[in-house]
Amino acid sequence: MAGSPTRLGSDRTNSLPTRRRLALDISETPTYAIGDVHGCYDQLIEMEERLVADASRLPGRKLIIMLGDFIDRGPYSARVIAHLMRPPPADFDRICLTGNHEIAMLAYVDDEMSLESWLQLGAEKTLNSYGLDPTHLERQYPSQKNLDAFIRGSLPADHIDFLRDLPILVETPTALFVHAGIDPELPIAEQSEADLVFIRSRFFNSPLALPKLIIHGHTPVKAPETGRLRLNIDTGAFATGKLTAARLWGGRVHVTST
Repeated sequence: MAGSPTRLGSDRTNSLPTRRRLALDISETPTYAIGDVHGCYDQLIEMEERLVADASRLPGRKLIIMLGDFIDRGPYSARVIAHLMRPPPADFDRICLTGNHEIAMLAYVDDEMSLESWLQLGAEKTLNSYGLDPTHLERQYPSQKNLDAFIRGSLPADHIDFLRDLPILVETPTALFVHAGIDPELPIAEQSEADLVFIRSRFFNSPLALPKLIIHGHTPVKAPETGRLRLNIDTGAFATGKLTAARLWGGRVHVTST
């Protein structure tokens, strides 16, 4: 999302809803993090197939952690959400974290963000994926109130419920999985919801040491970016066709892209 790292757009509410923060010990679990999908269903399926093949030589159950921003900008947001709502591949568990784009979609659904502001974030592609054409609908419903009511009523309730229930981070003894990053000046337990899904420069540019490896997305980079206990795996799939994942196992990190 472009612009200020602590805004939902011009309609940002004063506070974000409290979301679950998960604590896990993954020391005995091969774990894969997947970066921002942004509606790129084909790349997600290809990546899952790669991970299944890679995991076939590893012991026990495995875990996939999705780092948020499943929707907007790419063509198949609805298919991505439907896929993530289904069971993961055999012998895998899956945790999906929220990103700022999921929060923005819910803000629109809850009448806390205007349609115009949501569209600025790439929501036209999301609406198209649900069979909705906002340009055509604006002509059909010249009243903004009626237009919003029709769009909100057309979005599948189970998809909305899925987005509402997404946790915001996964913390392990050695790594933190989160959409955007953290404020290095605060302990992990004191991180704000807004920073966890929006932060950029205060995270990237701080001279302070990070408390553990932070695996995140949110800020697109040409190639996976590492630095000072930080790994960014958002490689802009909607623009580049390259979706990136990181495997944590045996004290090592391995990165792969479609």
